[in-house]
Amino acid sequence: MLTPSERVRYARHLSLPQFGADGQEKLKAGSVLIVGAGGLGSPSSLYLAAAGVGRIGLVDFDDVDITNLQRQVLYSTSDVGAPKLDVARARLLDLNPEIDVVTHHGALMAENALEVLRGYDVIVDGTDNFPTRYLVNDACVLLGKPNVYGSIFRFDGQASVFDARRGPCYRCLYPEPPPPHLVPSCAEGGVLGVLPGVIGTIQAIEAIKLLAGIGDSLLGRLLLFDAMRMEFRTLKLRAQHDKHAPITELIDYDAFCNPANADEVTPAQLAAMEGAVVVDVREPYEWRAGHIDGARHIPLGDIANRLGELPRDADIVLYCEAGGRSARALDIVRDAGFARAKHLKGGYLAWGRARA
Repeated sequence: MLTPSERVRYARHLSLPQFGADGQEKLKAGSVLIVGAGGLGSPSSLYLAAAGVGRIGLVDFDDVDITNLQRQVLYSTSDVGAPKLDVARARLLDLNPEIDVVTHHGALMAENALEVLRGYDVIVDGTDNFPTRYLVNDACVLLGKPNVYGSIFRFDGQASVFDARRGPCYRCLYPEPPPPHLVPSCAEGGVLGVLPGVIGTIQAIEAIKLLAGIGDSLLGRLLLFDAMRMEFRTLKLRAQHDKHAPITELIDYDAFCNPANADEVTPAQLAAMEGAVVVDVREPYEWRAGHIDGARHIPLGDIANRLGELPRDADIVLYCEAGGRSARALDIVRDAGFARAKHLKGGYLAWGRARA
């Protein structure tokens, strides 16, 4: 039952004939897990908290960085350097002290995903990388949970609801991940700051509808948003569970999305290498925001003109944010005769996850 203070707080919901007290009580009794407290997780968590979802879980391992503030509206300049989940929890409870906010510090992995997701009614996928998207999908399939999906890149966004019990899952749309380095990350390709606000809010709407049992969800449909044209399109999706590998257990998703490559080293391999020259090929603002201790900084655009700074008698490991630019840098370095050069699989993001 709603308390008198909740009836005042949610008065505009109670006035909706399709929603009313029954819908609000369902939200109060419901729970949502948001995987990733970043660009998509910021607006979705704020609106779910404001709407009165009884228990909101957040999964993240990162600290607030100055580059986050262009789009991650949960955080302020004074929060830079603080753990995201600590700031997010305080912000959401300040917005609505009537709810419960649970934080899951650390990366979501195959070893913990089923345990973390099991206690929630709806899962909101706010991640920005393919390994975690497949992990969230497969865990949702195994647990029978709806997966509210969103993704953003540059000026474009996507949203859908996946639920293998009643329709397609993420693998029905993308049976296999794209080839490594084909799709750059948002850090490499950029993203319009307001775009995650649009897609994350759509994810919040879908989660609320699922909990309250109202409306028609995006299950079986893929919503496409083009900010440059200010255009929404919807594509029909159908379940094709026979077209992808059966989901019977959680797997090594980094290996699934990034097959072994002789030109790569993993974060664990890099940590064990002695005497390797580590080179950061990102832009100066990325370097200033954080880098691997002991690394040298040579941006990708400069590396062809600064090859003389690299030793030919030592192992060289190049890295960028996610692996795309370092792969291109590796081609330049290898063509110049540096046979012992490799690059870091998954880039600085993978390095951070491995050390979280």
